[in-house]
Amino acid sequence: MSRLILASGNAGKLKEFTTLLSPLGWQVEPQSTHQVQEAEETGLTFVENALIKARNAAEATGFAALADDSGIEVDALKGAPGIYSARYAGPGSSDADNNARLLDALKGVSEEKRTARYWCVLAFLRHAEDPTPVIVQASWEGRVLEAPRGEGGFGYDPLFWLPDLGKTAAELDKAEKNRLSHRGRASQELLQALKARFNQ
Repeated sequence: MSRLILASGNAGKLKEFTTLLSPLGWQVEPQSTHQVQEAEETGLTFVENALIKARNAAEATGFAALADDSGIEVDALKGAPGIYSARYAGPGSSDADNNARLLDALKGVSEEKRTARYWCVLAFLRHAEDPTPVIVQASWEGRVLEAPRGEGGFGYDPLFWLPDLGKTAAELDKAEKNRLSHRGRASQELLQALKARFNQ
């Protein structure tokens, strides 16, 4: 079984990618087990930051690496918070802080102009010098509410309204969210891309 370093310490992501990729013969390990220092996300796009994180993990360990970069893009804010979604309210900000800042930024914006989407980019490198990384991306369309709803999920989920379902992302059960979400869709695209790359 080949070793794959996940450029994240998130236990939920580790479980998700282990389930997804172990049938292809990949043993997924978090970068923390190899004492990999977190990469500085200096890119200006989700793609750049995902590649920076994957390359950092591959360089530090000598193994293949996988990273994701994701966030929410709000049309009325010209794509913000975007790559700064996790730290929108400043370094070390909590989900509640970030949600409060987003609501503040959208004060006075009408419901029909509060369109937004989540993005997830996944980058897979066979090694740090891989000239042809596998990069997939997927989005999830919705709108930003004026007040949070629901107890599940994380990040901006309590504000992310899904008109077709009449619910926020925080009101979905885990299985439904995994099937519909930007990360769920990107993960399936990654699976197909890796099967094609490694002829499986």
